[in-house]
Amino acid sequence: MSLDLKNLIKKEYGFNVIDLDKFKGYENDNYFVKTDKDKLILKLYSDLSINSILKAENDFLLFLQKKDKKEYYPKPIPLKNGEYVKQLIHQGKKILIRMLSYLEGDFIAECKISNNIISSLGSFLANFNLLTRNWNNSDVKAREWEWKIECIELIKNRANYISDPFLRNRVIYFIQQYEENIVPLYDHLRKSIIHNDANHWNVIVEKDKINGLIDFGDISYSNLVNEVAIAMTYIAYNKEDVLYWTGILLESYNKVLPLKMKEVESLYYIIALRLCMSLSNSAFTKLNQPNNDYVSEGNENAWNLLDKWFLLGPIKVTNYYLKMTGFSIKKQMKEKKYIEKRQKYLSKILSLSYKSPIVMGQSAFQYMYDIYGNTFLDAYNNIPHVGHSHPIILEAAKKQMSKLNTNTRYLYSKINDYAEHLLSYFPSQLNKIFFVNSGSEASDLAIRMAKAHNGNNQIVVMEQGYHGHTQTGIEISDYKFNHSKGIGQSSHITKLPLLKKNTSSIIDSEIKKMSKFFNSNNLSPSAFISEIILGCAGQVPISNDYLKKIYSTIRSLGGLCIADEVQTGFGRIGTHFWAFESYDVLPDMVVIGKPMGNGHPMAALITTESIAQSFEQGVEFFSSFGGNPVSCSIGKAVLEIIEQEELMKRAFDVGNYYLKQLMGLKNQYNLIKEVRGSGLFIGVELVDVNQKPNSGIATLIKNQLRERNILIGTDGKYDNVLKTKPPLCFSKENVDEVIFRIEEAINEYN
Repeated sequence: MSLDLKNLIKKEYGFNVIDLDKFKGYENDNYFVKTDKDKLILKLYSDLSINSILKAENDFLLFLQKKDKKEYYPKPIPLKNGEYVKQLIHQGKKILIRMLSYLEGDFIAECKISNNIISSLGSFLANFNLLTRNWNNSDVKAREWEWKIECIELIKNRANYISDPFLRNRVIYFIQQYEENIVPLYDHLRKSIIHNDANHWNVIVEKDKINGLIDFGDISYSNLVNEVAIAMTYIAYNKEDVLYWTGILLESYNKVLPLKMKEVESLYYIIALRLCMSLSNSAFTKLNQPNNDYVSEGNENAWNLLDKWFLLGPIKVTNYYLKMTGFSIKKQMKEKKYIEKRQKYLSKILSLSYKSPIVMGQSAFQYMYDIYGNTFLDAYNNIPHVGHSHPIILEAAKKQMSKLNTNTRYLYSKINDYAEHLLSYFPSQLNKIFFVNSGSEASDLAIRMAKAHNGNNQIVVMEQGYHGHTQTGIEISDYKFNHSKGIGQSSHITKLPLLKKNTSSIIDSEIKKMSKFFNSNNLSPSAFISEIILGCAGQVPISNDYLKKIYSTIRSLGGLCIADEVQTGFGRIGTHFWAFESYDVLPDMVVIGKPMGNGHPMAALITTESIAQSFEQGVEFFSSFGGNPVSCSIGKAVLEIIEQEELMKRAFDVGNYYLKQLMGLKNQYNLIKEVRGSGLFIGVELVDVNQKPNSGIATLIKNQLRERNILIGTDGKYDNVLKTKPPLCFSKENVDEVIFRIEEAINEYN
C-alpha cells in the first residue's frame, strides 16, 4: 500500500516521497506525506458523490489564502494537470484524490489549556467568520448532510442507532428541545458559510496563541452562531467548570463579532444538539464500520458533557452567556409576588412545599429548574415516573392529539391496544379495566363497585391509609378523616391498626376483633382497601402475614379486597411491577394512578369479570376523559419506556444502593430510628434523644435540602419521616448527592 501510494503521488504530483504515515479519519483516508522538499497531507475519498463539495472546499481555502496572508489555513496543492481534485482508479477502485499543505504546531487537544489559548480561539474564529461571511458557494449552500446542525430529521434518524434506550432517549430529548426552542428562531439568526468543526483536533496552537485551523471537510452554510457554539462544545470536553471555559471563548468571540441576543439565547440548545449529533453519527457509523474505533473516541466525553448540561439546565446557562456577552438578564418576579397572585385567585387550602416555595420553570428527567436558573434534583416526585418531560411521552401525546381525541362512546384502537398491554402485567383473573382520570376517582369507583357487587355498606380501612380527596375517598382515608381538622370516622368504616411485624399473637388478636365486630353486629364488609406499603404513613410496609390474614378473613365475611397501587405500582418497588405481587396475594380490585401517565391525568381500576358483570347491572358508567385516545397513547408509551429502559431493574439496583447508604447513616446517627421501603419508595423515620417522633429535625432536613437544591418530602403520622420516591431514572450518583446533603444537615443540627 505504501509503495503504491508513493508511486501514485510521484505520478500525479511529481513529488519524491520520503515518508508516508496514515492517521485516523472519520470516513476518508488521510496520510502525512514527507517529500524531499515539504510536508503535505494526502486525502483519499471513496465517496465519488462529494466531488463538487471537495472542489468547493478547495475554492474556499484558496479564497482564504487570498484574503489572509498569514497561512492560518491549509493550502490546496495542484496536481500535475493543474486541478485540485481528481478521480482515478487506485487498486481497482475509483477514488477521489487531493492534497493540502501541512500546518506546523500543536493541537489544542495536546496543550495545557489556558485562558490565553481559549480567548485567542474566540477572537480567531470571530475574525475567520468576518471573512467567511463574504464568500458564497451554491454547492455548500445546497449541502444537506449529517454534520449540518439544521438537518434535524437526519439527526433524529441516526439517534435511533444508539443501542441503549436509556441513553438514546436523552439524545431525543435534546433534539425535541432544539426543535421546540431554536427552529422557530431561524429567521432571527444570521446565516454564513462556517467551518462547522472547530474541535480540539482541528485547531493549532503556537506559543499560547491560535495559529491555524484545519479540516474544512465539514464547511456548511449555517446559522452563524453555530460556529462559536461548536467550538464551545469541544472546549467544554473534560472540563469541570464548563461555563467558565466556554464563557471565556464566547466573550472573546463576541468582542470581535458581536452576537445578537437571540443568538446567545440559542447557545444552550445548539451545544446540546452538537453533542447529540456526534453521538448519533458515531452510533450510525460504528454500525457500518465496526472496526473503526476513531468514530467513537469522544463518546465518553460527549455523554459526560450531556449529563452536565442536564444538571446545569437551560436557564442558568443562558443567563451566564447573556452576562458574558453584555446583555441584561430578564428580571423575574420574586417568589413573594407569585404567592400573592396565586392567593388572589386560588384558595389558601392549596398548600405549598417548603418554607421557601419554588417557582418552577422547566424540567428534564430527574431535574427541575426554577425560573431563576437553579437546578433541583428531584428525589421526591413519583408522578413523573419515567422522568420529567420524557421525549417519548411528548411525542406520543403530540402525535395522537393531532389525529383524534374523543370519548369511550366511540370505537378506536388505542384503548384496546393499551388495555391489552396493561392487563398483561396483571394475573389473568384481573381482566377488566375501567379508565378514569385520578387515583381519587379510581378509589371512589372501587368502593361503588364493591357495594354493587355484594350489596354491603361497611368498608374496612387501614390506619394512616390515604385513598383520595373525594367525599368517599376522605371517608376511607384515616390519614384524612382522623386529622385534627378531619370529619372523623364514619359509622360504616372499620379501621385496622397498621402492623409492620409478623407477630402472630398480635395479628391474630386484631383479626379476631374484626371478625367479632362483624359477626356480633350481623354485618358483612363490602370491601377492605389498603396500600401494600402505606405512603402517607411514611412508607410503611404492612406485615406480610397480617395482610394475608386480612384478605382471607374479609373474603370469608363476604367482602372484597382492594389493593391501592397508586403510589407503588409500575415497577417502583423494584422487585415486582405491583407491590401486591411481593406479598403473594391476589386482590379483587386494583386501583392505579399517579405514574400511569407520567404527569398526564390518568388512573384506572382493574378487576375481575364477575365484579364487572355485577356493576353492569346498574346505571351506565361513563367518564368523559377516562380512556381517551391521547391518554391511552401516553399510558402505552409509559409502559414501553419502563420496558425498554429497564426501569424496574433500575429501581431495584439504585433502590438497594439507596437503602444501603441510608442504613450506613442509621448506623452512625441515633436520630434515625428506621430506614424502610423497597426500590425507589423509601422512608427514613427520625426521632429525638428519647426515641420520640421528631418532626422538627425532619422538617429542618427537608428545608435544608431544598436550600441545597434537592427535593424530598416529609410524612407519617407525626410528620417525622423523610420520604423519597424519585423518578425511576434516578442514578447512584444522585443517591450519593442526597446522602451527602442529609448527613450535612444532620451534622449541622447536632
